[in-house]
Amino acid sequence: MGEAPAFFADDLQARFSNGFHLKLKDFETATVVGNKTYVIGGIDDPTSTGVRIFDKSIGEWPIVISGPSGVGKGTLINMLMKEFPSMFGFSVSHTTRAPREKEENGVHYHFTDRSVMEEEIKAGKFLEFAAVHGNLYGTSIEAVEIVADAGKRCILDIDVQGARSVRASSLEAIFIFICPPSFEELEKRLRARGTETEEQIQKRLRNAKAELEQGNSPGLFDHILVNNDLEACYERLKKILGLNGTTEVFALPMELSLSIIDEKILINSGNADQKIVLDLSSMKGGAPGRTRGLYMSTTGLHSDDVTNGNF
Repeated sequence: MGEAPAFFADDLQARFSNGFHLKLKDFETATVVGNKTYVIGGIDDPTSTGVRIFDKSIGEWPIVISGPSGVGKGTLINMLMKEFPSMFGFSVSHTTRAPREKEENGVHYHFTDRSVMEEEIKAGKFLEFAAVHGNLYGTSIEAVEIVADAGKRCILDIDVQGARSVRASSLEAIFIFICPPSFEELEKRLRARGTETEEQIQKRLRNAKAELEQGNSPGLFDHILVNNDLEACYERLKKILGLNGTTEVFALPMELSLSIIDEKILINSGNADQKIVLDLSSMKGGAPGRTRGLYMSTTGLHSDDVTNGNF
């Protein structure tokens, strides 16, 4: 097949006006049909080209991510934000603890005095709050509204107590608990951070035991992910959120543009006498990471010959 094809992105911003935002890689273009976004272009194998299919129908609910300190919640959230920069917004929590090195106010947390936060809690300005490791943490209603007003899905990185409060509120969300492969591994990760004293580490470990027990409470979390391998855990997280995108692989011309007619994507090649048609009308779910019923055909404008492929 030779080099990976070069694609022309045709008015991508307009095509993504339905709210599904992706950061496209080199040699990729995309189009939207109904609730699905079809990303056409380079995949990991440089000699192949494929269609990645992202389903938006899972909804735009906020995402609550909880788990003990050191489990990797922040890293997973950062990976989501990097791959889908305009789709997610991070809800910035309030805390009364002191900032750590390189932490910025309003970016990592809203750092505030305990007396100020207690007054705002009494005034009903917080969706959830909890005392953790001797400090107050909480998510203000305003913090969530700011993300929603920007047209993004809100991510709430909160502890188990906070997740329980949000579950009891009127907010519809997806609740995900991240846990370590073992308690020993969690302690190893906490010590590797080098940001706490021994007394603070012991306090976090005691709290972690309680959080791991609460994480299994019936009806609290919709999904539990074990972060044994970061990349594998991230892929499972994307699958839960409907973001992993199934892939079908086939050969495509070096240059192309896209158009839509009914439930068909027409791939117009540099050869004016030939078009590639992706027929979506019979597509349905298959095994994990696969689809059934995605038909590809090659048609000549001056010929009745049609070559079909079924994926």
